[in-house]
This record gives sequence, structure tokens and C-alpha cells, in this order.
Amino acid sequence: MRSRLRPVNPVRATLLVGLLPLLAGCDRGILDPVGPVGAAEKTILINSTAIMLAIIIPTMIATVAFAWWFRRGNPKAEYRPDWEYSGAVELVVWSIPALTIMLLGGITWIGSHDLEPSKPLVSQKPPVNVEVVSLDWKWLFIYPDQGIATVNQLVVPQGTPVNYRLTSATVWNVFFVPQFGTMIYTMPRMTTRLNLQADRPGAYVGQSAHFSGDGFPGMRFKAEVLPPDQFAMWAQGARGQGAALDGKTYAELSKPSSYVKPTTYGAVAPGLFDAIVAGKAPTQQLPHNPQAESPAG
Repeated sequence: MRSRLRPVNPVRATLLVGLLPLLAGCDRGILDPVGPVGAAEKTILINSTAIMLAIIIPTMIATVAFAWWFRRGNPKAEYRPDWEYSGAVELVVWSIPALTIMLLGGITWIGSHDLEPSKPLVSQKPPVNVEVVSLDWKWLFIYPDQGIATVNQLVVPQGTPVNYRLTSATVWNVFFVPQFGTMIYTMPRMTTRLNLQADRPGAYVGQSAHFSGDGFPGMRFKAEVLPPDQFAMWAQGARGQGAALDGKTYAELSKPSSYVKPTTYGAVAPGLFDAIVAGKAPTQQLPHNPQAESPAG
């Protein structure tokens, strides 16, 4: 019995195999925002692209149309060697780019003021404070109000503004969770501020967006958004559990390392973030905790 299956086209098979990794790793990122800041930035991106396409597309069409009309075989195309000026052409050439710049400038002006990173978000809920420190090559997140800290794991409550204070303990870096919106620099001996909010529960990818050395590829973290009650339970469960982040522990943590697994610290030395900004990490150790023998990750 003869098989009815058609032979596989080797070219199509090769293309399909080559596209599979791209399709598997498809991530909409900034085009799939989960909060108001990311959504506003997506709108600005789409509007700006549409305005620029309003020039690019007609220009591409006009280029093809001019080449076709003034082809050698078109007897209707009129050749004017002495032509040098047209008021209508000058009006089009200057007015359309000027209008485009005005529109793009207006969008940038309004967006820059509405989405100022240090501007608190309007909400009836009090913000959660998170202090962010970029290290070689990992991220340290300190929750001053909860008295806990994490490494390469950012946990925030759903629908609640988060007030970030950011600095770097080493070189310049950039904190960025694409689906949250607004990437911002972390700089040594300086503090930057950022206000974001995530309205959709889930786990999202956070990353460094500024090359900072050999371990840069492993400088990623997980940003997890939990319902408010689950966030409270997480913070309560983390407090007092695992190791304490004091001067000695921070000194060990600050050593260069990459692809670091998420870690939770059940206690944090008071004023650790401000000490890092000042370039003077605290040396005091926190009181011994009997539950600190088994670090929580």
C-alpha cells in the first residue's frame, strides 16, 4: 500500500526549526504592561510610532511613485531643467516635519511631567517602601517597614504603589522590570527615586539594563506580584526567619558573584541603605536569632 504522506520540504523544515526557539521565547515585555506607569508608557510609544509612520509611509510611497513616473519610458513625464522654486513644495517640505516635531515634542513634554519617576502615584492605599541596591552582580531589596530583605527576588503587593529608593554599591547600573515600566539608573553615593504599581498578580522578569562587567548576564531577578493579603503573609513569615543582614553578612554578600539564587533575610541592620549610600556599610551585628540557622530562600 502506497503511503499518501507528502515528502517533507527540507527548506521549510529548516525554517520551522529555526523559528521555534524565537516563538518559544516570545515575550511582549513593555507591550504587555501590568500597571498604570507601564500602560502610559505603552500609549506614548504607540502614539509616537504612529506619528512618525505618518511621514515614513507617504515618503516611501512617494519615492516609488516618483521613480515610476519619471522612468525613461514615460513620455508624459516633463523634464524642466530650469525649474528651481515652488512655494507649494516648500510648504509641504517644511510644514510636515515641523508639525511632526511639534506633536512629538508635545507628547514628550506631557509624558515627562506626568510620568516623573519621583512623583508619587495617586492611590487611596499607602505605598510600600522598598530600598534597592545594585551589587556585582545581583540585586538587594530592603523592606525597611517590614524589617526584611531579599536578594534577586522583588515581592510587591497587587494594586499598591511602591516607593523605591535606589542606589549602587559598585558601578552605575539600571533597574528595569519591563512590564512595570520606567527603567532608572542606580548610581554610587547617590539616591534615585521611582514610583511604580503592578495591578496583575504573577511573576515577571527584572533585569539590569546597563552593562556592568563579566557577571552582567546573570544579573536578573524575579519580580513577584501578590494579592495584598498574601504579601502581608509573606512579609510576616519572612520576618525573623533565616539569616540576618548585618554588616558582616553584607560584607560577604557584596563580594562579586553572578547567577545568585533568591535569598531572604529575616532581619536587617538599621540604616543599612543609608550607610551603603554613604559608602560606610555598618559593622555591627544584629542580636543572635535561634531561627537563623536555616536560611530561607
